[in-house]
Amino acid sequence: MFLILSSEVISSWVKEPLLGQTTLNISAWTYPTVLIALAIVPGILISWYIYSLDKHEKEPRLPLVIAFVMGLAAAWIAIRAEVWALGIMPDFPELVKTLVFSFLVVAFIEESLKWLFLLAYPYRQSFFNEPFDGIIYAVMIAMGMATFENVLYAERYDLGTVLLRAFTAVPAHGLFAVIMGYYVGRARFLYPFKKWVLIKGWALALGLHGAYDFFLLQKAYKELAMLAALTLAFCFYLAQRLLAEHQENSPFKNEDTNGASDPN
Repeated sequence: MFLILSSEVISSWVKEPLLGQTTLNISAWTYPTVLIALAIVPGILISWYIYSLDKHEKEPRLPLVIAFVMGLAAAWIAIRAEVWALGIMPDFPELVKTLVFSFLVVAFIEESLKWLFLLAYPYRQSFFNEPFDGIIYAVMIAMGMATFENVLYAERYDLGTVLLRAFTAVPAHGLFAVIMGYYVGRARFLYPFKKWVLIKGWALALGLHGAYDFFLLQKAYKELAMLAALTLAFCFYLAQRLLAEHQENSPFKNEDTNGASDPN
């Protein structure tokens, strides 16, 4: 699926009820309720953090919830699409297979679904009324997807895996979404070249996602695994700059300032 996940794990999901076949084996769960709760918390916290950064014109709650639920649906579709893609993938050499899997299966499918869901609903609505909204709704969709994935991990693995993903996979989903959402927000209010700005946001998120996965999953050169951490650090740096830019350029910033200085 995403980040710390191999093609073998995705293939194994074909046998799970998610794809309509067997039942989950929960006999190995020691603390299922705790694990699932811990799997849900990171996505909620990141959603709340991004929402709190929208200082000038808060979004209505219902569209945010809808966007999050859309992310859950996108994750379900992504699993089916990735299983199908793995089934038709040629028998490449291991390194090439990892490259194709990272960029053309996982990154392409997941970032495309986030992008399409973002354009299909929030982007076209009247409440999408400033560039920062692109980031907020992109992150909500991404956190829905990340939460769905995390719950699947909680069902199959232990507490250590869930905690590790809370500091890697889930924030990475959020960072890629900030980058994509920045460009979607710009495009919404940019009349010339709108299409190319939208595509740029999708392509950057896809490229960074694919690079991160490839560096992490390839086994040929252990040194390359360090580049996964550097990719994540670069995404964090870039996301901070993009968030600050849309906050600074909010069309509602001056209204906020005028309202604060007006005693009436």
